[in-house]
Amino acid sequence: MKHSLFFTLFLLCCFAVKGETMKSIQEFGVLPQNSPQTNTENLQKAIDWAAESGTALYVEPVTNGYPMASGVVLKQNVSLIGVHGPTGRGTKHITENKPVGSLFLITDEAKPFITVESSTQIKGIQFWYPDQSYQDKNKIIKYPPTIQMSQTKTVQGVTLSCLTFYGEYVAMDFNGRPDNICEQILFEHCYGYPLSGEFIRIDYCYDIPRILHCHVNPANMRLFGRTFSKEIVDAVIAQPTYTYAINHTDNAQLMDVFTFGVHGGIYLGEHTYGQLTNFNLDCVTVGIYKNGGGAFNRNWQIAQGSIIANVKGCDTSIHPIIITGEGHTAISNVEAFSGLNGALTADGYSDDFLLIMGDKTLTVSLYGCRMRNYKAENPITINNPKARVQAVACIDKEENFYNVLINP
Repeated sequence: MKHSLFFTLFLLCCFAVKGETMKSIQEFGVLPQNSPQTNTENLQKAIDWAAESGTALYVEPVTNGYPMASGVVLKQNVSLIGVHGPTGRGTKHITENKPVGSLFLITDEAKPFITVESSTQIKGIQFWYPDQSYQDKNKIIKYPPTIQMSQTKTVQGVTLSCLTFYGEYVAMDFNGRPDNICEQILFEHCYGYPLSGEFIRIDYCYDIPRILHCHVNPANMRLFGRTFSKEIVDAVIAQPTYTYAINHTDNAQLMDVFTFGVHGGIYLGEHTYGQLTNFNLDCVTVGIYKNGGGAFNRNWQIAQGSIIANVKGCDTSIHPIIITGEGHTAISNVEAFSGLNGALTADGYSDDFLLIMGDKTLTVSLYGCRMRNYKAENPITINNPKARVQAVACIDKEENFYNVLINP
């Protein structure tokens, strides 16, 4: 009896706390039966109200989702909270082929769906573009980014967590400018398949952005019958973009990231440094492209990953890793192999394991890397006479140990 009373009091306290900290967007007139424009206007009113106190707005799950027009501004201090973890293969209506839950339906192409300011959070929400093509590449709609940082204000402290995107063209755009930077942006447990190939892009972000546990896959709408066709996947691969692209960024952290069926996996721009660990870049033309704009701190530590570079994309060169510019790159326990895959048009082989380009001094160290299914005689192609490279305890395509020291 005592345990039962205690549990009842506990539940009452939980509901009381929820009532004090979150308001349902339905209380402000955001309803599944409304027009997209009405819902956007009412959601903006809710956000304007919540900005004063930092209240969280609850995206109450519904059967048919909330039709939305673009142009929402998530003002400083406000959180949008739904019920979901990332739904990697989609949610599913009981009788119809469509998702359900804390779900926004986006149909217009006028603006980014939601622009975020500082000290904001979006969590547990699905974003669906029901008009997006999933079979015919000629009908792909080039929607603006689903989530974009403010283009007029410095943006600091944004959490984007447990989000799923269905049919987006660009998912999350945090490309700033020298006069409009961002800081401390967290992306975690986000899933989708952007038809531009760009899932997260960051530029001019200082003070440690983090990309954690994110997953890009063309089968992310499988449960409600919208897996992207081979034609669509090939069209995405044909674009010279990267799933995760960063530049002008201090001490970036990327951990446990996945992509499939894109031209490029990860772009580490010339003005970045940081750590990349525990990754899988599957069916790409280029796995990792690392640039370096200086010798002082344009360095990357890359470890514990797998790259399957086997598609030609927008050119005919297939490379698991490309390094250019200046600085140091430390690569350890990274494996690359190639092969065929029925979901896309695959070549089956990469040209090499590592391509080094440029005309400036740079250094590369490799340890414990397994390299196979490449066409070249040697796994490392060096088109930079000033590159200094050492590989220790690596394995080449003949299953032999590969130990080299170039330009010591």
